[in-house]
Amino acid sequence: MPSAASAVCGGCRVERRIGAVTIVVVGGDITRLEVDAVVNAANTQLWMGGGVAGAIKRAGGDEIEREATARGPIRIGEAVATTGGRLPARHVIHAATMGPDLLTSAEAIRSATAASLRLAQAMGLASVALPLLGTGVGGFALDEAAGLMAGEVAAHARAANRPARVVLVGFTDEARRALERAVEAAAG
Repeated sequence: MPSAASAVCGGCRVERRIGAVTIVVVGGDITRLEVDAVVNAANTQLWMGGGVAGAIKRAGGDEIEREATARGPIRIGEAVATTGGRLPARHVIHAATMGPDLLTSAEAIRSATAASLRLAQAMGLASVALPLLGTGVGGFALDEAAGLMAGEVAAHARAANRPARVVLVGFTDEARRALERAVEAAAG
């Protein structure tokens, strides 16, 4: 696993295998991970201002947002892919978890997670990293969002073999712990 995760939480991680898919939970900065794609917690217009989107834009370059907005708008729960710009990841998957009102819901988080995984599979990607969707700008509760996402990842892993590695990223220790608990429950 890339050192970005290790540097933030001292090498902490939970790893579970479901079928052919390995699910990993790490803490740290998603923009530093060496995966095929990172997921952006997007709005339907695909503007990249704050939160994860802003971090991806700052690290990867304005071209990511230009490419994304040219593919939008999309509906809540849908996902589109762009190049990764200067990120270590080759692609960014933009998953719409909220509209212009910046509000999210359980269904939006669930469907955006599923759409991201389906798109990664359709693209033939081996690895994808997802942040804890809806919990930053969207203001959704960490534990609830983690449970929704872990459930979708586990369901996808039971039905598909790609991407072979799904990395769930908690930017804070609290977010990472919520994801760890949720993955343990979903994998059990």
